[in-house]
Amino acid sequence: MTAVYVILGIVVVLVLWYIGTSNSIKTLDLKVQEGNSSIEVALEKRYDVLTKMLDVVKGYQKHEKEVLSEVISLRRGMSMNEMNQANRTMDAAFGKISLLAEAYPELKSSNNFVQLQAAIMDVEEHLQAARRLYNSNVNAYNAKIVVFPNSIVAGAMGAVQKPFFEASEGKRADVKMSF
Repeated sequence: MTAVYVILGIVVVLVLWYIGTSNSIKTLDLKVQEGNSSIEVALEKRYDVLTKMLDVVKGYQKHEKEVLSEVISLRRGMSMNEMNQANRTMDAAFGKISLLAEAYPELKSSNNFVQLQAAIMDVEEHLQAARRLYNSNVNAYNAKIVVFPNSIVAGAMGAVQKPFFEASEGKRADVKMSF
């Protein structure tokens, strides 16, 4: 009779462990989704703020606003790979804004352009924070599902590793500064 209680106790412990591990994986998956949503919120903030600021300075150049609006409007419902590609395209668009300032010196000193630059810095910081949160959550999730014995539960649940948000190729290179 004692052996039955021991076996029953082991089964109960294993079932409780399985449930706890499963719930933990599900919680981490929700955190990854939350991080992804934070990136989308930051991209939306970037779009809203920058398009409004660009409206203020649009008299200087219409084409840059159209490119920026087009790129940002693609942001909703993207996979992480698509977000990475859109990020690279967005980086190129911001490069055009900098070139615009060089081409129109009066724009560079305009209060509107100074405010646009400050808004860009603010939304980029917000976006970077969202990306860091997402990657932190992805790291915790991925670590949880690959470590034994959690990997057994993760495999039974069909859990797969999530992709990290990656920097665009241009952002990985050294910054060349010349004065």
